[in-house]
Amino acid sequence: MAGRTTKRSLRVLVAGGGIAGQALAFWLTRGGHRVTVVERFPALRASGAQVDLRGQGIEAVERMELLETVRGKLVDEAGVAFVDSRGRRKATIMANTSGKGRQTLTSEYEIMRGDLVRILHDATKDDTEYVFGKSVDGFDQDERHVTARFSDGTSGAYDLLIGADGQGSRIRRALLPEGFDPYWRVGIHMAYWFVPRIASDTDIRDTYMAPGGRQIMRRSHNATETQAYFVLREESAEASAIHRAPVERQQRFWADRFRDAGWQTERFVDGMKDSPFFYSQEIAQVRTDTWSEGRVVLAGDAAHCASPYSGMGVSGGLVGAYVLSGEVNRHADDLPTALTHYDRVLRPFVDEIQAEVNPRILRVGMPMNKHAISAFQNATALACFFRVPDLVARFSKEDRGGGWKLPNYTEARAACHVRSRESCESR
Repeated sequence: MAGRTTKRSLRVLVAGGGIAGQALAFWLTRGGHRVTVVERFPALRASGAQVDLRGQGIEAVERMELLETVRGKLVDEAGVAFVDSRGRRKATIMANTSGKGRQTLTSEYEIMRGDLVRILHDATKDDTEYVFGKSVDGFDQDERHVTARFSDGTSGAYDLLIGADGQGSRIRRALLPEGFDPYWRVGIHMAYWFVPRIASDTDIRDTYMAPGGRQIMRRSHNATETQAYFVLREESAEASAIHRAPVERQQRFWADRFRDAGWQTERFVDGMKDSPFFYSQEIAQVRTDTWSEGRVVLAGDAAHCASPYSGMGVSGGLVGAYVLSGEVNRHADDLPTALTHYDRVLRPFVDEIQAEVNPRILRVGMPMNKHAISAFQNATALACFFRVPDLVARFSKEDRGGGWKLPNYTEARAACHVRSRESCESR
């Protein structure tokens, strides 16, 4: 992709201070642009459960020269075990640490979301204006500027507004036609929180299946805390609506649905009320043919959420931020061209990672009765005995994301070697 980075400096507003928003700030400031990130939470949201990096997402972090920093914060998770109601392991799939082929259920790069957020923030805070406790409530635009209206009653004019405000994006809602539903649902719901770690919690992630399409996962990320995940296969209005309810109602819903599930259910339910973190969500993808209009563009989960089951949610956000920033850095004097190229370059990658989520396969992994659970465990145990998952991972030619190659925006990366905005703007 030939071209030379323009020296024009844009004023860019990023709505959302999560992983994608901060990755955008990283690359855009290095392209010489003035970036403001507004985040509706009152402080940096350095919380959340475990996430992973895979495929092109690892390469995107490497190009940030942050991979060694990430390695220093990795969670020690050696693999995934499927357990019965007594906690006995029926089958175990280990992580692929060979550096070749495809990642298994556990990535070689497992990290807590909060740690990744802090790493990105440390890499961007000196060059980026961060404003917390404030959100974009609306916007107007013309050929020259986009004017953002903020939650505190103020407004500001920018050259570009990027909606990196997550799966429930307000920017997307304002951008797309009224009544358009961007969500592709699979009939699965998930909640996760932290509980105190106990002696039996190891570096292997335990997965337990209960009748009724219920699944419980346990993974431990440090010496004192364990993550608990409840996953439910249910298609009902109540299940879809519960994620917007107050946290107390969400916790009652999950406790009621899992109370008779067995294994360590009681321990996890009891730990809900004292957890420093609780999150409930419907598993869904964001699918839309439109990522931009005029001077407003979507990025990360707001544009193309692939869902946790893709294994590429965080990686997709990092890759998308890299591509969008690369095109803006390259075509800062022609934003329509930049945004058109962003869509054209990234869309094949997004199509690949979203296609990784197959509802039929997900349902196989969430059986409805004891006989189906036993069949699943026996088949998985047999496959592990013959090392099928390990061999498939090691000898796969491609990781998730297919053969799509991360573009090389060499000139965008070389546009600014200094850290301060003043030095960039004085080139």
